[in-house]
Amino acid sequence: MSKTISLGEANQAFARCIREVEAGEEYVITRKGEPVARLVPVSGRRVLTPEQEAARARARACTEQGWPIGAGPLDRDALHERK
Repeated sequence: MSKTISLGEANQAFARCIREVEAGEEYVITRKGEPVARLVPVSGRRVLTPEQEAARARARACTEQGWPIGAGPLDRDALHERK
């Protein structure tokens, strides 16, 4: 998710913003509350923090093993059974 920063704040902290963008952060720069620009890494690839990497690994593990839905084994005939 991108951070929102005013034009004045971005001007004052430009070097810090650039360092954070190099690390993968994204900024939306606003003027009078309206978005006017985005500051994003050139590569387009975001660098994740260790916490984000861990969350991503947990999500992948869950999707690989699947989630139980309590419906039991299903086959085509059972799915299309008419009453």
